[in-house]
Amino acid sequence: MENSKKKKAVVFDLDGTLLNTLGDLRTAVNLALRAYKLPERSLEEVRMAVGNGIRKLISRSVPAGTAPEVEEQVFARFKEEYKLHCSDTTAPYEGIPELLKTLREEGFQVAVVSNKADFAVQELMKQYFPGAYDAALGETEGIARKPAPDMVEHVLRRLGVEKEDALYVGDSEVDVETARNVGVPCISVTWGFREKNVLEECGAGQFAENVDELYKAAHEND
Repeated sequence: MENSKKKKAVVFDLDGTLLNTLGDLRTAVNLALRAYKLPERSLEEVRMAVGNGIRKLISRSVPAGTAPEVEEQVFARFKEEYKLHCSDTTAPYEGIPELLKTLREEGFQVAVVSNKADFAVQELMKQYFPGAYDAALGETEGIARKPAPDMVEHVLRRLGVEKEDALYVGDSEVDVETARNVGVPCISVTWGFREKNVLEECGAGQFAENVDELYKAAHEND
């Protein structure tokens, strides 16, 4: 008998979940900092600064006490640099393109919701996952970014899916909180930008160590 509770949509975070974008983010951050003679950041520092959107990334990257007008200039320069360098070293995590394809073949709708600027989300999704998703949304004026529920709710409306029929996949504490605020199950992947213990401390309870485990977890939430 067909399971009447089968989920209809899987909503994914992007950075640290589908794509390893860390190297290119660091490149753009440091080019922007260098342009204003500010100290550059290590890969680990950038890793811990991502998750709340690019403005917060820059706010966390400039030195404490940086004048607001300088921070704004660094932010503008970062956006210019990231447009140029957003796919220099970025790549999907192993098995992710195949996973998205399989989920859609099985009847799931696949969406991506990211606090990354929308221009970058659209560009990266088209480049790395063409034809493998139904909706993608980045930071957009007028829609509160994660962990507010608004972005996920916006995408679910576009897909015509109720939250009871959706689940969420991410790699950070922001994602755990987002899923909680939306009211959907959350699967936390452990290959991204946060250590498992950090996710556990913020209340994550369901984990995937690799793509096979993620596939199984998505179906266990049916």
